[in-house]
This record gives sequence, C-alpha cells and structure tokens, in this order.
Amino acid sequence: MLAATVRVTRGLDSAEEAVQDAYVQALRTWARDGVPDRPGAWLTLVARRTALNAMQRRQTLAAKLPLLVVPDDGAEAATEAEAEAIPDDRLRLVFTCCHPALAQEAQIALTLRYVCGVATRDVASALLVSEATMAARLTRAKKKIAAARIPYAIPAAGELAERVDAVLSVIHLLSTTGHVAPTGEALVRDDLTDRALDLARMMMLLLPAEREAAGLLALLLVHQARRATRTSADGALRRLEEQDRAAWDRALIGEADRLLVAALRAGPPGRFTLQAAIAALHAQAPSQEETDWAQILVLYDELLRVWPSPVVALNRAVAVLMADGPETALAEVERLERDGALAGYRYLPATKADILRRLGRDAEAVDAYRQALALTGNAAERRFLEDRFGAGMARLAGGPAPEGS
Repeated sequence: MLAATVRVTRGLDSAEEAVQDAYVQALRTWARDGVPDRPGAWLTLVARRTALNAMQRRQTLAAKLPLLVVPDDGAEAATEAEAEAIPDDRLRLVFTCCHPALAQEAQIALTLRYVCGVATRDVASALLVSEATMAARLTRAKKKIAAARIPYAIPAAGELAERVDAVLSVIHLLSTTGHVAPTGEALVRDDLTDRALDLARMMMLLLPAEREAAGLLALLLVHQARRATRTSADGALRRLEEQDRAAWDRALIGEADRLLVAALRAGPPGRFTLQAAIAALHAQAPSQEETDWAQILVLYDELLRVWPSPVVALNRAVAVLMADGPETALAEVERLERDGALAGYRYLPATKADILRRLGRDAEAVDAYRQALALTGNAAERRFLEDRFGAGMARLAGGPAPEGS
C-alpha cells in the first residue's frame, strides 16, 4: 500500500498519512458494510484517492488541479515507463529509497522500516545498533530527504547500477531478519522471508546479468529449502546437524546450484555469491560430519577479504571449530570479544558458550549462556539456550542433564 501510494505523492510522510487514513476509513466502513472481497485493493485505492485529495487541497493554482487527478500524456507515459522498468511497487520503492545522496546505512534502514515493514527495534538488531540510535537515524534520513528535496522517483536506467548493492543489501537483511526473528515466539517470520525471496526473484528479472543478484537469490533459495526442518512440531529450534536433510527441498537446492554455477563462471564472486557457495556446500553434504569444512573455511577467508565484517568473522569461527577444533575456534572468538565490534550481538556469547561446552569448561559455558540469554528476544532461541544453560548447571551440580539437552 505504501509503495503504491508513494507513486502518487512522491513523498514518504504524505504517503504514510494517506495509508493510515485508509485504515481509519476501513474500520468505519467495514464495520457497517462488511469486509470487501479484495480488502488489500480497497485499502490501496482509498489511500491513493486520499493522497490525491490531500495534494489537491495543498495546491493554490487552480490551473494545476486537473493535472493531479488526470495526468497529461507526458506524465502518463512516464508512469508507464516506470512500471515497465521496475514492474513491482515494492521493488520500485526500494530503489527510490536507496538514493545515493543518503549514506548506505541510512538507505538500508529507511527501506527496511518503511518499505518492508520491519519494526525499528528489529532494524536496529539487523544493523547491530541500539533502537534509540536507529530511531534517530531514521528521523535524520527522512529530514534529509525533505530538506534536499530528494524525489521519490524511479532512477533512470543508467542510475540503477549505483543503487544495486544497497538494494541487494536491503533484501539480504530482510531475509536475515525473517530467517531468525529478533523477537517474538516463532523462530522464522515467513512473511519477511517470502517477501525477500519475491524481491530477489524480481531483481533477477530486472537485472539478469547482475552476478550478485544471482548469488543472493541462490542464497535465499537454499534457506527456503531448509525452512520446514529448522524447528520441531512444537516450535523448538533444531540445529543444522539435527535437521532432516531428506526433507530439504531438492528442487530449490538444484535451482540455487544452477544460479551459483552461472554466477561463478561469469566472474569473480562477491559477498552474496560466496555466502551462497557456503550455504550450497552445507545443503549438498550428506551429514554434518561429511561436510567439506576445509572448503567452507577457504570460502569464509575469501568472504572476509571482500566483506570484512565481524559477523562474517564469527561465522568463520564456527567453520574453524569444525575444521581445526575448539581450541583454535575459541581463540578466534575471544579475539572478536576483545575487538568489541560485536558487543551486544547475541550470537557472540552463544557461540563462545558452545565452544566452551565442547571443551568441558562448564562453568565458563554457563556464564556465556547466561550472557546470550540476556541478549535474546526470540522465544525459540531462548528455549534452546535455556536447555543448554540448564544442562550446564546440572553438570556443575553433578546431576543428570535435562532430557533433550
């Protein structure tokens, strides 16, 4: 709704107001007349009409009023050209929010919040900042758009390339936020992962020669292939080694593999293609023990070179654990702890706790699990960590570990 309405208003705040007004009208009208057959279409139409009416009221020159309701031939042709260039309202708005006049982190935050509907606290979690910092960043970005008169307009074909990396980053973070929801009861937010996959597919249609678009789609397809096995029937988290590989969707894995091979043949891999290659090795391995951890470690080394992220370094430490053993992995994690870049990131103490548990250092593991629990807002993750914490406490007390731990 917001994406469709911005095409009328060319402004985010005014589009938000129109959408909110449409919801208010729905509460009144639907209670009296019943819910329409296509409620989404009803809401979008009302929001666009509300936006047009508001624009009309703000005009002082009567000669310009008809142009707001019935566009002239040139405006209509431009609208049609936009629709043909990027044939999806959501993806159009992603591209318009990813304006190069804004810092890329602001582009990504703005788009996740207002285009993809991710809550501010979850956007903050995805970008490893506090909720207050993220709220302030979003406010500054919107003020800059207004002050600089940055239009909510589709970039020309020649301008698409400079926005592609930011758009792919948005889609990736949207998928990441849905893959393990920062808050809530369920491990996965299907609405976000489905939306990210749809946008990734649309990017491939829009830019079929873009290798990183293919790499990102391949990565999301592998995640989608495993999604049904990541939790038990009661919603409990299942680690990769506990998942039923026979239940993974081999058609999606095959599609991802074809995209990945084509991307690797086309040129040097970027960060999304490398992540897809790592995910593909996991998906193709018959078991956790038979996974090619040495090759995964090589891929992580290359990923760190092209994308020197502390989160990548932490994920690499898990590969080190499997390839070289817990002592070497613990040294990597403790180095990241000293660096401080991942302070407040729940997977740092969780990873350290798992390594310490494997080393039999139960007292330290329990303390690390306690730290991870303090940072975890997702109920499924909390239950998993509580089980591990309880098992560690039982071992320290000399009693039996809780069942299933």
